[in-house]
Amino acid sequence: MDAHSTHQHAGPALHDGHPGPDGQQHAGHGGPVSWAMAAQATLHCLTGCAIGEVLGMVIGTSLGWHDLATVALAIGLAFVFGYALTMRGVLRAGLPFRRALRVALAADTLSITVMEVVDNAAMLTIPGAMDAGLGSGFFWGALAAALAVAFVVTTPVNRWLMGRGKGHAVVHALH
Repeated sequence: MDAHSTHQHAGPALHDGHPGPDGQQHAGHGGPVSWAMAAQATLHCLTGCAIGEVLGMVIGTSLGWHDLATVALAIGLAFVFGYALTMRGVLRAGLPFRRALRVALAADTLSITVMEVVDNAAMLTIPGAMDAGLGSGFFWGALAAALAVAFVVTTPVNRWLMGRGKGHAVVHALH
């Protein structure tokens, strides 16, 4: 089977767990996943999360919002950008918008959730990080450190998901 036919057959099975047109079950298969593959998936997740995180922190901090409101905005935007980056690739693979959205939700929700819990917990527990201000190197250093910790914690989660044919394994099946 060539790569093109894999794209055609994998799509329908990925979002509903039913056999593809070739009769094979494509979703849910697992297998060995290298740490490099898991790190790559986590880096993809981190990119979307970081865009949303930074944007949310910049907006909330510059408007003088309370920490909770700033963190809520950052989390919301992290999910939006995380899903959007996944959908971009899945739409390019030819899936219709609604299916692409379902794939992104299935592939990224746990990963983004773990990343956001860890990242924001770190930001809130680093003394003075949220109050340091956008012009402070301490603010940006704390945010970078929080994202780095989130990456380290989320990589094993992604490896576990991918080993079970879930998470970014679903997205990789489309490429």
